Amino acid sequence: MSEEILINVTPRETRVGVVENGMLQEVHVERASKRGYVGNVYKGRVQRVMPGMQAVFVEIGLERAAFLHASDIVRPPQPVSVDGVESNGNGHIPSISELVHEGQEIVVQVVKDPISTKGARLSAHLSIPSRYLVLLPYARTLGISARIEDETERQRLKDVLAPLIGETPLGYIVRTNAEGQSAESLAFDVAYLTKVWRVVQENIAKAKVGERVYEELSLPLRSLRDMLNDDIEKVRIDSHATYEKVVKFVHKFMPSLDDRIEHYDGERPIFDLYGVEDEMQRALKKEVPLKSGGYLIVDQTEAMTTIDVNTGAYLGSRNLEETVYRTNLEAAQAAARQLRLRNLGGIIIIDFIDMNDEEHKRQVLRMLGKGLARDHAKTTVYPMSALGLVEMTRKRTTESLARQLCEPCATCNGRGVLKTAETVTYEIFREITRAVRQFNAEKLLVMANPAVVNRILEEESSAVAELEEFISKSIRFQAEEHYSQEQFDVVLL
Repeated sequence: MSEEILINVTPRETRVGVVENGMLQEVHVERASKRGYVGNVYKGRVQRVMPGMQAVFVEIGLERAAFLHASDIVRPPQPVSVDGVESNGNGHIPSISELVHEGQEIVVQVVKDPISTKGARLSAHLSIPSRYLVLLPYARTLGISARIEDETERQRLKDVLAPLIGETPLGYIVRTNAEGQSAESLAFDVAYLTKVWRVVQENIAKAKVGERVYEELSLPLRSLRDMLNDDIEKVRIDSHATYEKVVKFVHKFMPSLDDRIEHYDGERPIFDLYGVEDEMQRALKKEVPLKSGGYLIVDQTEAMTTIDVNTGAYLGSRNLEETVYRTNLEAAQAAARQLRLRNLGGIIIIDFIDMNDEEHKRQVLRMLGKGLARDHAKTTVYPMSALGLVEMTRKRTTESLARQLCEPCATCNGRGVLKTAETVTYEIFREITRAVRQFNAEKLLVMANPAVVNRILEEESSAVAELEEFISKSIRFQAEEHYSQEQFDVVLL
């Protein structure tokens, strides 16, 4: 599989695209005015304790107070060594009032950016990542990523790291990227993280409430730290200044991959190379066409994201069940790509077309799992229901692509629909009747959208005549181009 990372840099915005076999699979956007907070560590102050929620709101210097749950404060005893990062203990969680109190200073890390109306989500379990490891300063543990499945390799990594960690009170998680890496590379990361933690401790000691004591890497460096591996053939960067920073970073942490970094100075914009701009535009639309003629409808709401699968014009060559099966197989692959491309998270419901054959259902779920296997975000997929629904979750730490690039429609206030001209017409008639009962006026002026005014004058002229007779006043209509279809004013003259 051919895989490349494209980095586009402008003074106010940086974008990173992951392209596999010529197709955009993932895109990340970071703007100077709205740089994310995930990974940053702050000295905060408990603002409000919420016993009923087992949580507190913490002031960390952002626009809204951030949310910290009791489970993210308690640090149950950790074993010295565990087989996988999932073994983190499930001890009893004391009451939030026993753990913290209002006004208390606390060091916390942002684990989820502010999303929509919600403040940032925090954790007091700090974690600082490097290329191959994650430092857990408050948990004396050595965890191995569950994605490293080979038992021999898992044991080798433990054997290499145990003497490096020694008697240090710090804990570590071995990342998937560490598979097959040399003892020297792992030793470098241990030394790097030890140094970083020392600096963070110094910053904590002198920081005031609301100050940042550790900042996550910028988007280009963060992307390469997390995604650059032997599978990536090229990293192309269109900014010389960013290219130089990346070269230094890669040479320091991933010297074997030095030759993968390129400065792109072509005439065509870098995101035009593989039609990335067009793919990003398509990722903002609800409808996703499938090659078979079917299509997906992707609908993101506050509560969840739904993906509806439709056969469209695809009729198949054998029978209805075969047509449905083929469409669902293609839809499963496309849905996995769309979740990653659009950075959709939280609860996701995929409404596949009903299938009778149990083997077909298993194959569709297998295809979905296969498509999600390369996703860097953690996903959990549940069995298909009797109605053909697949419930799943995808870990969300930042806003979706659409919510980063778009805002709610000012015309429909984000509903996605508008009242018809007919509906608005009858609202106007009711408002006229209401107005003349309350106020004295010789005549009335109605200002509304041209589509509404045209409809009133052309299709409701007899109704207007009856209304004028009923209220014994004349009514004049005036079209206003800048009015939305739902907007109108009834003016008493």
